[in-house]
Amino acid sequence: MSGGYDYEKSQFNRVTQAKRQPGSAFKPFVYLAALDSGYSPSTLILDAPFVIDQGPGLPKWRPANYTKKFYGPSTMRLGIEKSRNLMTVRLAQTVGMDKIGDYANRFGVVENMPEQLAMSLGAGETTLLRLTTGYAMLVNGGKKIRPTMIDRIQDRHGRKVFSHDLRTCRDCQVSFWTRQPVPLLPDLRQQLSDPASAYQIVSMLKGVIDRGTGRSIRSVGKPLGGKTGTTNKSVDAWFIGFSADLAVGVFAGFDEPRSLGRREQGASVAAPIFRQFMKEALAESTATPFRIPPGIRLVRVNAITGRPARSGEKKVILEAFKPETVLTGESQVL
Repeated sequence: MSGGYDYEKSQFNRVTQAKRQPGSAFKPFVYLAALDSGYSPSTLILDAPFVIDQGPGLPKWRPANYTKKFYGPSTMRLGIEKSRNLMTVRLAQTVGMDKIGDYANRFGVVENMPEQLAMSLGAGETTLLRLTTGYAMLVNGGKKIRPTMIDRIQDRHGRKVFSHDLRTCRDCQVSFWTRQPVPLLPDLRQQLSDPASAYQIVSMLKGVIDRGTGRSIRSVGKPLGGKTGTTNKSVDAWFIGFSADLAVGVFAGFDEPRSLGRREQGASVAAPIFRQFMKEALAESTATPFRIPPGIRLVRVNAITGRPARSGEKKVILEAFKPETVLTGESQVL
């Protein structure tokens, strides 16, 4: 954790205290709510103009993609890989902001989030620690994680004074081995979402680095996933990502919010920091693939259309499906 430059100059911790808008870095929790509602990564969502009347005397709300273009029906995977705002808003309207707010609260990202569609694009405020912990829960199979700065404390005699891990292991304290089996610790972590849905999101976020807005990170050469985030006028820039066993969050912005630069975004400001950190952090590690939970079926599909791949077809990926959603590639949300 790096919460500032110099503690003598400022005691304000930007990791735990600075509440900022996450922008598109919030989108994975919108898509997770959809996957738990029966959608699949190949479900088609309409990428087209979206207008909402906000009421008397207020202008109409017209969200737009970063490119200011429309792409028609596109898969959910493409929506998150390319960070399409219009697809996300339309999906959030279909799934329901009440459910998305529940997921935001469940994963500890945003508490008591207003049920407004703008929140699906990351308009709610959160801290870097909260958002990074939320991503860690995704790659952890949807199981709850309680972040801590201290793992354990022992006195000078080696006696435990404090431990972050509250599990007990009666069979661990033995004097010597008598061919007894290795003790199994109970898993007390709360399951926050379907493990299959969590893996689908992890697979989609891996696609962000393989083909999407985080593709500059591919040079690390290890299986990684993550998501960029940029707010209006480039005030906040984020990249939250992970390997199979390490989650890392990067935020860039000024203490007094102002633009980082007209063309700056998470991909140009935060992603390079994440890339350099992971290169060094994983330099001595083997390439560990993401863990696939039971019940997931990997199917060869076209990366653009989401439909089952044909012989000789290019741009083919292995898509993660739940058994009941394998053949939903032609479905469409309007």
